[in-house]
Amino acid sequence: MSLSIGIVGLPNVGKSTLFNALLKQQAALAANYPFATIEPNVGIVPVPDERLAVLAKIVNTSVIKPATVEFVDIAGLVRGASKGEGLGNKFLANIREANAIVHVVRAFADSGIIREGSTNPQEDLAIIRMELQLADLATLEKQHPPKGKAEKEELLRFEIVQNFIKRLNNGQNIRLNNGELSEEEEWVAKELGLLTSKKELFVLNIAEEDLGENKVDGLTEKFATELNLPKESVIVMCNKIESELSSLSDEDQALYLEELGLKESGLARLIKSAYQVLGLQSFLTAGELEVRAWTIKQGAKAPQAAGVIHTDFEKKFIKANVVSFEDFVEFSGWKGVKEVGRLRLEGKDYVMKDGDVVEFMIGS
Repeated sequence: MSLSIGIVGLPNVGKSTLFNALLKQQAALAANYPFATIEPNVGIVPVPDERLAVLAKIVNTSVIKPATVEFVDIAGLVRGASKGEGLGNKFLANIREANAIVHVVRAFADSGIIREGSTNPQEDLAIIRMELQLADLATLEKQHPPKGKAEKEELLRFEIVQNFIKRLNNGQNIRLNNGELSEEEEWVAKELGLLTSKKELFVLNIAEEDLGENKVDGLTEKFATELNLPKESVIVMCNKIESELSSLSDEDQALYLEELGLKESGLARLIKSAYQVLGLQSFLTAGELEVRAWTIKQGAKAPQAAGVIHTDFEKKFIKANVVSFEDFVEFSGWKGVKEVGRLRLEGKDYVMKDGDVVEFMIGS
């Protein structure tokens, strides 16, 4: 499955700096993805996964293809955007298909960088959310009640539309604090491309001097409390540092992060948070041609996982050879796990686990 995240924020909050860091990551990835058409406002970046290099050594391949995330940069979001200010509704179309929205919120003080339309993180977020809510209201208010003798499904759809309007008029998102919607609500929200029905992540862009050992965790707690947000959706980072990190080699990145007292980059934490918030996981394939990670929903069954590789595979699925990543490493690959009886033959009802190494058997 394709994972797409829309980036929104007011001017001068560090959104472009973050996106530039993503573009540098994309440039490093491009060699493995020559088929990817990359637009100027789209960055396709790898999902950090240290397991892939380990698998590549075991199966003796140099080709590693990580799972990817597509970040869509939305320019021109200002107060009044829902009514045509700035780029107006042009920015909305770019994120209607996104799986989630990342709000970039300014949490640094710099008198040299003008604040446009806000004075603090709370107001930044309030303005962004209001514009998205107003855009959704404009979409919903164009919906009309069913005419004549309506089907049950049509009546339910319009009832959901009315409930959505009530939430928005109360200043609430359609989806509250990354909670769940009913199956019917999800369908209506997706059909109409409603922005506030998407799950959210929040990047708090801090100053370089605020980074450091043990500071990020404390600031994450602080901002989650102050902004009334789920902690797992808050990512504290310095976008300027991220841009510098992304231009370094892996070895130099590790040294720089160590100097800063950080275990991993903000971009890595952002992507991992996206997986957590969206309920995603990865399974792995390992052969002589390539080692690769694939993104699936938590709870996906083996045929659905096969369908991520190729849509026909889900229909023609027969069985799957499955082994845990840990066993694959401990017993040195496919031959080793077969010899010790750790390779499992799973059927259509098998629920995939994160890190499963898989070979699918597909019918003709």
